[in-house]
Amino acid sequence: MAGSAHATLVGFRRSRSPRTSRGTRPARATAPLAALAAAFTLAQLLLVRPGMGLGWDETVYVSQVSPQAPAAFFSAPRARGVSLLVAPVASWSTSTALLRFYLAVLSGLALYLALRAWRGLFPVRVLALAGALFASLWVTLFYGPQAMPNYWVAVGALAAVGCFLRARAERAGPGALWGLAASAALMALMRPMDAVWAVLPLLVLGLARRHWRALAVLLAGLAGGSAEWVIEAYADYGGPLRRLSEGSEIQGGLGWHLAVVDQLRSLGGRALCRPCTGALPDPVVTLWWFVLPLLAVLGLVVAVRARRTTATLLPLACAATAAFPYLFMIGYAAPRFLLPAYALLALPVAGALAHLVTAPRGPWRPVVAALLCLGLAGHLAVQLAVLENTVDGTTEAHRGWSRTAAALHRLGVRPPCLLTGDGAIPVAFYTGCSSAATTGHNANSTQGAIVQAARRIPVAALVPDGTRPPGYARDWPSEPLGAQRLYYSVPGGDR
Repeated sequence: MAGSAHATLVGFRRSRSPRTSRGTRPARATAPLAALAAAFTLAQLLLVRPGMGLGWDETVYVSQVSPQAPAAFFSAPRARGVSLLVAPVASWSTSTALLRFYLAVLSGLALYLALRAWRGLFPVRVLALAGALFASLWVTLFYGPQAMPNYWVAVGALAAVGCFLRARAERAGPGALWGLAASAALMALMRPMDAVWAVLPLLVLGLARRHWRALAVLLAGLAGGSAEWVIEAYADYGGPLRRLSEGSEIQGGLGWHLAVVDQLRSLGGRALCRPCTGALPDPVVTLWWFVLPLLAVLGLVVAVRARRTTATLLPLACAATAAFPYLFMIGYAAPRFLLPAYALLALPVAGALAHLVTAPRGPWRPVVAALLCLGLAGHLAVQLAVLENTVDGTTEAHRGWSRTAAALHRLGVRPPCLLTGDGAIPVAFYTGCSSAATTGHNANSTQGAIVQAARRIPVAALVPDGTRPPGYARDWPSEPLGAQRLYYSVPGGDR
């Protein structure tokens, strides 16, 4: 059938040697993908220093299973997938370097499996190029070894679309169905709503073409992955709708927000752009963002002419739906939000680049190939420069939290203890304390409860320099530290 995954498989089988198409050399056929995954893992370990320290959101996820500090407040938009992912290491070790190494290896393996799901739908050389394009983005390298959910939604989406295309075939083996279920469950476990947005085109295609088996497996995977989130919604929030409503409020109210320019601002290395103000990055930094959709459209045109439309159109459609809420429904930006879209767009983009290299005849072919290589080299240089600056800035910020934790220990604020105030959540994790807030999205306590805690355990309030402390802390001793002032109370100590 023209445009189907079956037609794609037939077309590519004709272009490959009999031995690789029959599967007698599977190791050789997937060697480029394995090499790419290994290079991606190594690049993370070399460029994103394992000792960078944990970020704000990471401390929330890791604290749920780590012995280093009590569990931080877990707000409505979050899901427990990352905590489960890091539990094999974080539940017994407090080493950030070990956790980074574990996540780097795991993210490389996940990229390999996600690309492998597309074998036969695209030539291996195109898959390897697509993986390299995605893996070389600074945002992919930066978040691959971090305890954050977005990368895992990205590789889950990439694998899910490939497995769905395989599973819809009449003679699909059990591997495609298991892969579809596992990848859907992975996405839903990490971020249930992101998973739904990413697979909307799969749901539509499954209903339209009556691919009931693939559709049932996809829905089962989504249900299994989101089960914990739903149960927790009923237990703590009054149901899924109430949890979604509270999550929307925390995120500034989901609705019509044009965040395209905000995403552009974040491309310069801003981990979170909220509020997203200031000048746009240099055009050299954002150029690739404008070229990306153009190449993706070219990849679709090439696919239509080659009569393999579905295998290219489906990841394009899933990329569009995955990106839509973060481009048009949220009032701030973070570059990691678009990782699923980048992973899915990498396939048609790689197809377009391969076509640009192979289509010209005669003397134009080496000229075009040289120009493309030059452009990709420049793109890689820009990505590495942004990555280096981002890692340096992030490492310094995390060291600031470590210095605050050391100062608190020196003042006698040691576990068991409680922190409140500005930046209390990450500093509490570094200090080994609980964290509390009486207002805001992370409110989980009251002033009375904090005063009672101060009679039993050390308590500290972190206040921006020049700002008045809470009423209960005004008589506590204090010390300046950078842009903050530490107000502390140690039972039995000097007051």
